[in-house]
Amino acid sequence: MRVTLQVWRQPGPEARGKFMTYHLEGLSPEMSFLEMLDVLNERLTGQGEEPVAFEHDCREGICGSCGVMINGQAHGPQLGTATCQLHMRKFADGATIAVEPWRAAAFPVVKDLVVDRSALDRIISAGGFITAPTGSAPDANLTPIPRDVAETAFDAAACIGCGACVAACPNGAAQLFTAAKVAHLNLLPQGQAERYMRVERMVETMESFFGSCTNHGECETACPKSISIDFIALLNRDYLKSKVVNRRLLSLA
Repeated sequence: MRVTLQVWRQPGPEARGKFMTYHLEGLSPEMSFLEMLDVLNERLTGQGEEPVAFEHDCREGICGSCGVMINGQAHGPQLGTATCQLHMRKFADGATIAVEPWRAAAFPVVKDLVVDRSALDRIISAGGFITAPTGSAPDANLTPIPRDVAETAFDAAACIGCGACVAACPNGAAQLFTAAKVAHLNLLPQGQAERYMRVERMVETMESFFGSCTNHGECETACPKSISIDFIALLNRDYLKSKVVNRRLLSLA
């Protein structure tokens, strides 16, 4: 299998970037997209050239480290799939493939295909956790949780924080990421004590870095875990409630 790659090369955050063209032959259709980039880097290194910088870790679609725009689509043409799980058989033999980093104001390019996604970490730091002491782990059946609630929380917790939703959104919004991280805590009994303080802090931190959601729906399509935009509706509802509940608590303090 052979492909022509047009890869975005940018030496550093302040440098000007450009697309470079590379031709690869002898590829296996069963290679993952990242394995194909490994082959490219081996050849570049062998020729004494700088390899292409890209992010990866587990390569099992779990960690959320990988992520590039492939022919203008976040993670590429296969829905519900992270870049590391995309295989070359999804492309035609002889295809030309454009590869570039996430394009979002909140994700400045570090080098080549690597971007700084620390703005997502700041949202989590603002409230994506439970601080209430719960003691030792109780037996699972001691806390009654309706099955539908548990399954919905699990669906939200599937978010791997890759940032594809931001990169795909015309507004550069992070509502789907934030909604998933809020929902998987707010839906469960353990998350109720800090529910409204959590959602207010996380949403307002999000808005200081990212654009606003206008329901384009591109985020759901780009998400490698196919997380539903219904979670954004839950986020908006809880945020509105938080503005009332938190002010009432402050007035009583």
